[in-house]
Amino acid sequence: MAKINKDISIERLTEEFPFSVDYLSKNGIRCIVCGEPIWGTLEEAAADKGFKETDIERFLTELNALAELPQNESPDAKRF
Repeated sequence: MAKINKDISIERLTEEFPFSVDYLSKNGIRCIVCGEPIWGTLEEAAADKGFKETDIERFLTELNALAELPQNESPDAKRF
């Protein structure tokens, strides 16, 4: 069951899934760390950076895979 979908707000995504900040940054979607404020949904943020629907679907697959890791295991966004 997917926890993260393309309509999730960036604020909620980063609050509920802190690892997503590093993942998004490494995939070209600057998020909080660099100080570039991002509002709206994951889909909107990715589209604003020129990503296509297939890229967004890949992000969702990878983010949800990271979300499934045991909480005591440190997710490494470099996996993807």
